[in-house]
Amino acid sequence: MHDTIYTTPEHETLRAQIARFIEREVEPVGEQWEEDGYTPRDVLRKMGSLGWLGMRYSPEYGGAGADIVTSVVFQEALSLSTFGGFIVTVLVHTDMASPHLVNAGSPAQLEKYLPRIIAGDLVTAVAISEPDAGSDVAGIRTRARRDGDHWVIDGTKMFITNGVHGDLVFVAAKTDPGAKGSRGISIFLVEKGTPGFRVGRALKKQGWNSSDTAELVFEGCRVPAENMLGEENGGFYAVMKNFQIERIALSAMAVGHARTALRLTGDWVKQRKAFGSVLFDKQVIRQRLAMLDAKTQSARAFLYHCAWLVSQQRDCVREVSMLKALTGELVNEVMYTCQQFHGGMGYMRESPIERLVRDARVLNIGGGATEVMLEEVAKRLQFD
Repeated sequence: MHDTIYTTPEHETLRAQIARFIEREVEPVGEQWEEDGYTPRDVLRKMGSLGWLGMRYSPEYGGAGADIVTSVVFQEALSLSTFGGFIVTVLVHTDMASPHLVNAGSPAQLEKYLPRIIAGDLVTAVAISEPDAGSDVAGIRTRARRDGDHWVIDGTKMFITNGVHGDLVFVAAKTDPGAKGSRGISIFLVEKGTPGFRVGRALKKQGWNSSDTAELVFEGCRVPAENMLGEENGGFYAVMKNFQIERIALSAMAVGHARTALRLTGDWVKQRKAFGSVLFDKQVIRQRLAMLDAKTQSARAFLYHCAWLVSQQRDCVREVSMLKALTGELVNEVMYTCQQFHGGMGYMRESPIERLVRDARVLNIGGGATEVMLEEVAKRLQFD
């Protein structure tokens, strides 16, 4: 996307830097991370030293002070890696967890945590989902009750990315059990090692294997009152606010995955011979890839348009929900075809396309399933 209305020469430089980083620091060793079940923290510290973990945060704390379009350039460039678990480890830290601190943190909380978050010394997670509540945030059952100058948290969180090896978790809990629906939820800062807070188990997944995912258990977990983030009972609105950023990040991930899969498949079909010629000589192969490329480039343009809408502080729940639904489905359509065109090799664990197929599958589930997103769109339908 050279010289578009949304991006600049500086953005192209950033893309090139990230591409070099992935080539040197990620792709040669990512298979080991898949086996280990997490991305090593020294990789995040390297990214922190390059200034990539605080794109939109204030330079006062070590951030870059950039806008969300720059953030999307970063997200998409990172998502050209073939290791989705690595990508989501970073993006949860930068765009799904730590924004809660930046949006609602007190000066003391920001001073205490943000410089280390931006440096990659403190890895963050966000604990909203539960066994019976995901996109339905109003259904969370984790409770926090006031006890003197502390809050005591009890409950279980599920599917928490960075939950096993994370250092700081943003936990949503019900602080007013009498409140109806989405009211009465607050967010707390809970540090690893806090008594009463433990990792219930590390979860095994279909994909994203180089990302650590946990069930988190809170049993009489006492946190100081000053660890409440933002207003008491105002957590639902904080969660809803950041869903927009989270969904754009996951959409950027989907676009990056689709672009990488198409590139790998284009290279493959141009050298793989069958029935006397390379696969690219078959019209059905060429045209199918051409159409998928057209769809991917269209989705990519819409991604940057949504980022621009957010940067202009426009109300764009409809557009972002459309984007998340569109890209989550499209990336899986792309993966199905790309794996098919790889033939038997596409089914082998040593093939990057096989890993991408598994990693992409969750992108129309996590961060708001396609069906949830389409309901958000349907509420706001304007056939204009």
